[in-house]
Amino acid sequence: MFLTLFDWTLPVHNPVFLLSILLLIVLAVPALLQRIRIPGMVGLIVAGAILGPNGVNLLERGEGIQLLGSAGLLYIMFWAGLEINMTSLLQNKHKSLVFGLLTFSLPLALGGLCSFYLLGFDWMAALLLASMFSTHTLISYPIVNRLHITQNEAVTTTVGGTIITDTLALLLLTVVSSSVQGTIDGWFWGKLALSLAAFVLVVFGVLPIVARWFFQWVGSDLTHQLVFALALVFLCGVMAEVAGVEAIIGAFMAGLVLNRLIPHTSPLMNRIELVGNALFIPAFLFSVGMLVNLNVFFQGEKAIVTALTLTAIALLTKWAAARATQKIFRYTASQGRLVFGLSSSHAGATIAIVLIGFQIKLFDEPVLNSAIFLILVTCTVSTFVTDRAARKIAAESAAAPPVPEKMQRILVPYANPSTVANLVDFAILLKAPGNAEPVYPLSIVFDDEYAKEEVLQNQRLIGPALQHAKERQITLTPIHRVDVSLVSGILRASKEFLATDLVIGWRPKLSPTEKLFGSMLDNLLSKAPECVFVTHFMRLPFSYSGVKAVIPAKSHLEPGFGEIVERLEYVCLHLNAPLQLFASPEMIKVVKSGVSKKMAGRVQAKSMEAQNWWKLHAEMREDDLLILVSARSSSISHEDFMEKTPGYLAAHFTGKSFVLAFPSL
Repeated sequence: MFLTLFDWTLPVHNPVFLLSILLLIVLAVPALLQRIRIPGMVGLIVAGAILGPNGVNLLERGEGIQLLGSAGLLYIMFWAGLEINMTSLLQNKHKSLVFGLLTFSLPLALGGLCSFYLLGFDWMAALLLASMFSTHTLISYPIVNRLHITQNEAVTTTVGGTIITDTLALLLLTVVSSSVQGTIDGWFWGKLALSLAAFVLVVFGVLPIVARWFFQWVGSDLTHQLVFALALVFLCGVMAEVAGVEAIIGAFMAGLVLNRLIPHTSPLMNRIELVGNALFIPAFLFSVGMLVNLNVFFQGEKAIVTALTLTAIALLTKWAAARATQKIFRYTASQGRLVFGLSSSHAGATIAIVLIGFQIKLFDEPVLNSAIFLILVTCTVSTFVTDRAARKIAAESAAAPPVPEKMQRILVPYANPSTVANLVDFAILLKAPGNAEPVYPLSIVFDDEYAKEEVLQNQRLIGPALQHAKERQITLTPIHRVDVSLVSGILRASKEFLATDLVIGWRPKLSPTEKLFGSMLDNLLSKAPECVFVTHFMRLPFSYSGVKAVIPAKSHLEPGFGEIVERLEYVCLHLNAPLQLFASPEMIKVVKSGVSKKMAGRVQAKSMEAQNWWKLHAEMREDDLLILVSARSSSISHEDFMEKTPGYLAAHFTGKSFVLAFPSL
């Protein structure tokens, strides 16, 4: 009866049902596609195309989704302004100007000629269509932020140039639309100049004073600070539209205003990233996908030719501008590809231009559909190119830093008290000789009505481990935490006790939910910056007589690689065992140069590609300990074979002893 009262017609109109579907898509689609190495951003665009009005029509691009999508576009531009290095931007302002003019003028000139001579548009329509090629949206900016290369000069130049080219293209849109409607006169130019001058004066003259006053005297609460920042973004967007330009320009300027007031490592910055990554940016990508109409390929040969031609022009002209910028400023090949990747995606301003062109009847429906197809292709290309180039730059710019001088402090989270003794023993193996710092076993209890009883029970069950440590003359300091999740409890304790290493046990079997959304280990690695050691022992840790270590290429580029080499040396010294090293010749040299003189003569190296580590299965004895150095999925040294390592270990190494080691960030 109740099911019949609910409106099941498509598309979904019930706002609660619509929002629940959208959030489930944002949650599930990136998780699923990242399993097959497809960026989550592309997945959301494709999901929008499939589920939107031009697909199965599950959801319509109504006011709610348009609102979230518009907020997401502004958020991307705001984030870019917030993250940019102002010192670098000012130092490279001339480079940003050059790139901005190149990425505006080359697509405008080449696109205009192709639109006029190849596609047969009149000059006014060709000019407006060419302005669409000149714009770009920093849709792949979250990738460079995730890989921590936002300070790279190529990124700064591209972000600065984005504002220049989008501003010029949108001003051209204003001029063309006014010309078609016959409203251009002397007052038009004067009004446009005065409104833009007033806008810039208010944004950079008044708002910084207001923001500084708010943060100093009013906004002590993080929630108030976040709301103020969001309000400033949308207020600047409104003022930009009043001044005659698009809201994205105002959002970027809001980021510049708050750039020096919000530290990059502050809790407020973390909340800004959380809100954007969790809701606004995914909603924007999904809303872009909903515009895609693949039926354009079934509307005749002309529609296909138009779609493919527009897409090719957009990519080639942006590539030409990026290539010219690379040559002029002598950027590396990776930096040149990064400039192209960041500047090749068309979305926000492109949508504005093509919709207005359609409304004033300069464009017909095939052009509108072709432009939407262009958005899908360029956003996909941008995502893949940016990801590869950004990883390459991160690897090129990274260097193995000296091991930080900080007190080694080992945290041992456990779920089963019977395994604590082995975990503690391995923690002792990781400790530097002479380090008197205690080992910290950590139990996490879920915050429910039974929490007190479970804490008391864990305090009793840790007794045998305390006795075991006493026999080894090792000090244990047990920690018991109540939290909403295991990962949250570990992260909080790690921060509180300034942990440098985490030692946890191996779980070979995953639930269906963990296979879909990631295991506890996946979640921990994505959030914990410390060295993480995942252990699986078939005997007492102090009974091993051989240590085999597999180190992949590029591992030395990880910030915490020096600590990993240290830990390997400590394990071998405690066990009085040689280190059998399996790595590329380059990595063998790096490791040998990183160990102490006392250990250097005990390193037995054999050249081997890390992806062939599984061949060691036949060589391992019962008293051998295999240590596999791995990497987090978003880090510099991560390789595809690492995704399959846990599954292979679970299937073929359950009878062997091994440790997965993840360097700190």
